[in-house]
Amino acid sequence: MTILFDGNTAHVAGQIEAMEGLCGSPSDSTKTTSLAAEKSSTSSLPGCEIQHTDTVDNSIHCSLATDHCNLLRQAPFSACHNHTDPEPFITACTETLCNYRLVDGVDCQFMEAYAQSCSLKADITLEDWSEHEFCGEKSGRGLCLCRGVFASKYTPTNSLGEPAVCREESASVTLAGCLLADKGIDYSVLHLNDPNCKGQMDNETHMVTFGFDSSNICGTEVVKNNSMILYKNAIMTRNMSEYGVITRHDQIQIDFSCLYKEPEIKSFAFRIKDSSVVQELTSGEWNYTLQMSAYLDQNLLYVVKPETELLLNQRIWLELKTEGLDGNRVSIVTDSCWATSQSSPNDILRYDLINSGCPNANDETVRLSGNGQGTSNMFSFKMFEFNGGNREIFLHCKLELCVRMGNSCQPTCTPRSRRRRRASKYVDKNPAIISMSWTK
Repeated sequence: MTILFDGNTAHVAGQIEAMEGLCGSPSDSTKTTSLAAEKSSTSSLPGCEIQHTDTVDNSIHCSLATDHCNLLRQAPFSACHNHTDPEPFITACTETLCNYRLVDGVDCQFMEAYAQSCSLKADITLEDWSEHEFCGEKSGRGLCLCRGVFASKYTPTNSLGEPAVCREESASVTLAGCLLADKGIDYSVLHLNDPNCKGQMDNETHMVTFGFDSSNICGTEVVKNNSMILYKNAIMTRNMSEYGVITRHDQIQIDFSCLYKEPEIKSFAFRIKDSSVVQELTSGEWNYTLQMSAYLDQNLLYVVKPETELLLNQRIWLELKTEGLDGNRVSIVTDSCWATSQSSPNDILRYDLINSGCPNANDETVRLSGNGQGTSNMFSFKMFEFNGGNREIFLHCKLELCVRMGNSCQPTCTPRSRRRRRASKYVDKNPAIISMSWTK
């Protein structure tokens, strides 16, 4: 008979005959007994027979524990199923983790025990069942620690996980649970600016993800910095006052942000017969599009088509809209629109339709609607041509992004001047310009 004990798990192997006497009579294999009956009274403390009822621990999540234990039914453990039945291990794992806290690396021990049993019975070495972790001990505690190869990509920068992932209207940061454990950080005490927004640990990889989206911003701050609009948040520990007089947790502050970057100045000139101009703007991993379209009516139902004939003094409507912006927190402001006789927006011959977010006071045909109120706005004017026989007219519009939180992004246009001095929150060193052209 062979008994292996690694300090956590005992493996007993041998023939059936050799097991007689462990839990019964060496001379009668049908006779069984109990540990209580066979204990050495001279070496055992009294009271072992008394059963105790533990209070309910609300920090234990049995459903998550069950999912973790059921990993023994999957690859790579399935390679041993024909040699070692996983069910007793799963049962022991579930009953333990559903009743006791995850301390001393107990959640890893059942995986280790099954892998060791398979190795002893069938000489099969299970690999990659813990891709980047191993069960170890630090400061007297059993922990899932990072393997050196996995940790090597983080240690040079002293980071605890991956960079922020920015998607449309959402952002997330993923930290490695084993790196947190190595620093003595309990992930369960971490949260975003909003203390209710805590990290979610993947039961298989032990990666911890923190995130926010447009439906739950988790205390995200939206600020404008030169040509960028930043969504700022942070991963931190609970307020120190919640610990009372002392704390045994390091204070953690991990800042992260995602941004909308104002596009570089670009001009696109198209015949108005194409009815719309689309400019795609990219910032890191956040993409949004800016589109200018021409219509024959204020309800924006009838698009200017290639065969549409436009007459002088005929009113047309232009819609400027974006897709991919967070409309609850960011607005677009049409700062200015002007016409030139050449494709360059900097052409000397120029006629202004919109100035500083307001219609040109000298052109009563210009009407502007919804400017700074959302992610789209529109304006209209009556068709014209430059004197001198120029057959093409190019329309250019400059737009800016404005943070709505705590600000009014709508320009104030007085009836008299129809314009005002712009507030600093609209100032942008790198605005967007989109252009359209038409011919006689």
